Amino acid sequence: TPYNHRRQRQMCIRDRAVAEAIALCRPEVICAYPITPQTHIVEKLGQLVKSGELEHCEFVNVESEFAALSVAIGASATGARAYTATASQGLLFMAEAVYNASGLGLPIVMTIGNRAIGAPINIWNDQQDSMSMRDAGWIQLYAETNQEAVDLHVQAFRLAEELSLPVMVCMDGFFLTHAYERVDLPSQGHVDRFLPAFSPRQILDPQQPVTIGAMVGPEAFTEVRYLAHYRQMQALWMIPELAEEFEQQFGRASGGLIHTYHSQDAETLVVALGSVNGTIKDVVDDMRAEGVSIGSVSICSFRPFPMLALNQAMQHASRVVVIEKSLAVGIGGIVSTNVRMALAGLDIQVDTVIAGLGGRAITRASLREVFEKAGKGALQRLTFLDMNHEVVHREIERLESTRMSGPTAENILRDLGAVADRIG
Repeated sequence: TPYNHRRQRQMCIRDRAVAEAIALCRPEVICAYPITPQTHIVEKLGQLVKSGELEHCEFVNVESEFAALSVAIGASATGARAYTATASQGLLFMAEAVYNASGLGLPIVMTIGNRAIGAPINIWNDQQDSMSMRDAGWIQLYAETNQEAVDLHVQAFRLAEELSLPVMVCMDGFFLTHAYERVDLPSQGHVDRFLPAFSPRQILDPQQPVTIGAMVGPEAFTEVRYLAHYRQMQALWMIPELAEEFEQQFGRASGGLIHTYHSQDAETLVVALGSVNGTIKDVVDDMRAEGVSIGSVSICSFRPFPMLALNQAMQHASRVVVIEKSLAVGIGGIVSTNVRMALAGLDIQVDTVIAGLGGRAITRASLREVFEKAGKGALQRLTFLDMNHEVVHREIERLESTRMSGPTAENILRDLGAVADRIG
């Protein structure tokens, strides 16, 4: 077996398995600021550093999320393997540093415990936080399961350091970060063979002084930005190569650009990111058993976006349904816009379904209804799954009837209470 028997099939208690996987990657600087739902990752890492189980690592408590990534930037620039984690408003707070890290080409790995962005305040899961940083120059990998979250972190450090680019490993808050399930953790020896000691491509060294992040004017800025794009394009072939190497060494398939499921002969294909793919596969299995030609594609690498891989996986489908746990206000789908680009020139209808915002349950029954409508050609191009249209229409009437209409969120909560009273 390629695994340390003591660690094999270890219980994943909240984020414990992810923390232990990160520790196996031998980070040298961990920058920590708590925010739900990623807090347990850095808490566990702090315990491992304090106990001495994670050696030669400095655990830095900082005053904010902005400081967490700023310290990671400084550590990485001096040649240390650096790691941090955040979610939601925390990611927004560090937005300037997010762009700086990628612009400087620093191979930092950061876990995103995907969570909704306020206002109104919401601590539950959707993917609007990482989607807001989709064009910041970071590689973005999305985990479908906790096992894949563990595996992607091991691959992320290798990928980041080969390309000298930062990597986000995105895992759905609560659905993954707080799940209890068994996962396989590799031995330290196997991780060391897959992930060699950090050899930085650039380093701040007093003996050989250089400047990073200096002023760049119009004469060079386009070229600098193009080369950041070039490295992302390199990742399109490196991500599947690393996934294949990982499978050979660790004995299981994990990572890559996309995962297909009953896609080769499917007339309807469902596309999504993250943990919702498990529920989608259950519905696909049920409908397949009834003779429906349906399959799914799970996107693991959202940045760089796998346009060619998606085109090849979906070119024989008649229709595509994209399940999105995010919303581009004013246009609709984010992922579906990218999918349409991948399918440009093909006569394939792409429908967008906004689902799971703020942690709303995405049920098998609701997904089945959507997929059946899509099969009949009756699905709208933009659908909001299980939205309460009565409450929405009531608020629209209020907005149109009086200028002093009040805050929308509070109005809807009151209306929901009135609806509940009527039902009761």
